[in-house]
Amino acid sequence: MAATRGPRGALQLAPSILSADFGRLDEQLASVDEAADRVHIDVMDGHFVPNLTVGPPVVASLRPCSARFFECHLMLSDPMEFLEPFAEAGADACTVHVEVGGTVELIERARSLSLAVGLACNPETSLDAVEPFVEMVDLVLCMTVHPGFGGQSFIEDVLDKVARLRQLLDSRHLDVDVEVDGGIDLRTAPRAVAAGANVLVCGSAIFGADDPGAAAVAMRTAAGMPARAPRR
Repeated sequence: MAATRGPRGALQLAPSILSADFGRLDEQLASVDEAADRVHIDVMDGHFVPNLTVGPPVVASLRPCSARFFECHLMLSDPMEFLEPFAEAGADACTVHVEVGGTVELIERARSLSLAVGLACNPETSLDAVEPFVEMVDLVLCMTVHPGFGGQSFIEDVLDKVARLRQLLDSRHLDVDVEVDGGIDLRTAPRAVAAGANVLVCGSAIFGADDPGAAAVAMRTAAGMPARAPRR
């Protein structure tokens, strides 16, 4: 059930299942379906980041449960090994970290698998590390926390990098999404959008709420996103 990505540049909400109840992921996805533009799936190997999460079998099990765009954020030391398994599992996009290296080869391999491609950078990573590749990708993800665990506090300094990234993309007339991930809540969401982000990854502020669906709607409102049209 591959999905279609929304228009690039449009404001989009990407609930992160990292903060969802893994014992009932299908229910959790359904609860935010009407407010979500994408589903963000954090993949961690316990090596590149100090945590373990999900692999291709989980993505494959969730694919029949949602028609939303699945973006898999590969926080892995060896993402090349897993691009094909995630593509086969039903991922629509894979985002790799510039810090891993081999960026051109990773992008080319993802493209060969018909995946949309994202490039992520950690809070301390300079925009200079990302700049050579911006014309090759669909999305640049600026981490607004140190990757590994949900529920961390938003790192304010990254907003300057987001603003400079948006200026860079606009100056080159590039149709590339700018995504932020980490500490996004009702307070930080509008600030990230004002800086130039158009895709907001939000985990604990949605799935940590008593009513994740209502929390997702509130997040859209806070970020100035239009309401999603209900399914017919």
